[in-house]
Amino acid sequence: MNIRAVRVEDLAGMQDCNLHNLPENYTMKYCSRLSPHFIQTAKIDRIPRPDLYHALSLAFTFAKMEEQEEPEGQPATNHVPHGHVTSISVMRSYRRLGLAKKLMLQSQEAMSSIYRAAFVSLHVRKSNRAALSLYRDTLGFTVNNIEEKYYADGEDAYAMQLTFEH
Repeated sequence: MNIRAVRVEDLAGMQDCNLHNLPENYTMKYCSRLSPHFIQTAKIDRIPRPDLYHALSLAFTFAKMEEQEEPEGQPATNHVPHGHVTSISVMRSYRRLGLAKKLMLQSQEAMSSIYRAAFVSLHVRKSNRAALSLYRDTLGFTVNNIEEKYYADGEDAYAMQLTFEH
């Protein structure tokens, strides 16, 4: 499997991967507007689709550095640089091959070493036992709190965080 950085022409295939796998979806407008802010956003290979004008992504992650937003006219605060994983998706037939772990580790390495992030955060559905196991048991994330009705369908989310050691 080839992990590489995302290019603009990949966004349609990544959106298909997202639509196939996740109940929450991001519009093309959202992805293309935010894509310059995603750091080390990675994807894994593509499957040519003759019925589509693009290839289907096998897996991807959107990871970004959170920006400090100050109200206009307000002094800057002590912002701690940190990353956030917005989305990760692996096509069902390619799960349990370690792809999600590889994508997460690649993103974490970039956040820690290149951007000097203090930590990375993410949200995961309370019902998503496989993802919770990956984040908590394999990658070392801890649950900070539960955000009630975080998702559009009303499901709660675990707000998780992994602190980097520099």
